[in-house]
Amino acid sequence: MSPDFLDKQRASLRRTHRQVIYLNEKELAAIDEYCRQFKISAKSALYRQAIMERILAGLDENHPTLF
Repeated sequence: MSPDFLDKQRASLRRTHRQVIYLNEKELAAIDEYCRQFKISAKSALYRQAIMERILAGLDENHPTLF
């Protein structure tokens, strides 16, 4: 593969759009406990994976049909 192609591919995957969420005390405690139990240090990756799994599952369930 050409270096130009790889550079473009890396640039397209760069995360540049910031999103902010607010959690209550119980939600934060649950996430902290989960991360401690499963030794997760990158919470942003956990959030991203959980959100995208939910979104993709919803899109899969509600895909457009012709009839």
